[in-house]
Amino acid sequence: MKLDSKNSKIVMPTEDGTITLYSKEFAESYHSTFDGALHETMQKHVIPAFSFKKDKHEIKILDICFGLGYNVLSTIYYIKQHNIGSKIHIISPEFDEALVRSLVSFEYPKEFDEFIDIIKTLSQGFYYEDEQFKIEIILGDARETLPKLKEKFDIVYQDAFSPTKNPLLWTREYFSHIKKLSKKDTIITTYSTAIATRMGLYENGFNIFVYYGKGVRYSTIATPKMLGIKYIDMELKKSRNQEARSLKDEDF
Repeated sequence: MKLDSKNSKIVMPTEDGTITLYSKEFAESYHSTFDGALHETMQKHVIPAFSFKKDKHEIKILDICFGLGYNVLSTIYYIKQHNIGSKIHIISPEFDEALVRSLVSFEYPKEFDEFIDIIKTLSQGFYYEDEQFKIEIILGDARETLPKLKEKFDIVYQDAFSPTKNPLLWTREYFSHIKKLSKKDTIITTYSTAIATRMGLYENGFNIFVYYGKGVRYSTIATPKMLGIKYIDMELKKSRNQEARSLKDEDF
């Protein structure tokens, strides 16, 4: 590990050979070092989301939070690799302006080499647009940003720091904001499999499913509709575990 002097975060290699950072503020890395920064992003967010959404003409994505930009760049990479013609609009809250500005010199995987100009543009102006992609980084606390948004999203990458480190982006009240921004068939992807996360989503009208990515630990998909993958009966979970509860704002 080494210290990245530009943003005072620790540079960490991950198992797939890609690089992530460790946040001293949250005492947590931005990605699983075990699953790999790029591999985790693809297998827990991009691939599961687009397995249900790739045929839509226009796709709106809410990326919580921008961080190192892996979700955004992996989405672009996947779309280009699979010749998906959908128009993509990504909105991503991010509170760490200095981090975003520093990404112009971040060591991204070779898969992102052709997207370096996109990162440069985003790091300078927090906005990028071409014929297919429109990307907006909204600086500030996501809890303050989300109520101001007017869009309805097809995909939500719920990828904040973990519930134990950043609980206010995992509470029942937080997920109520996500519900207001969701369509009837929105797909929410998240690495968190915690019962509190799933309860918070379920209490806001989302059905809960397990997703098994390749070479990573299983993750969670939530959506208002039913899917043909492993469904979790949350009422049964509650009956078997009287301690099962969502996180609440009042707890923090």
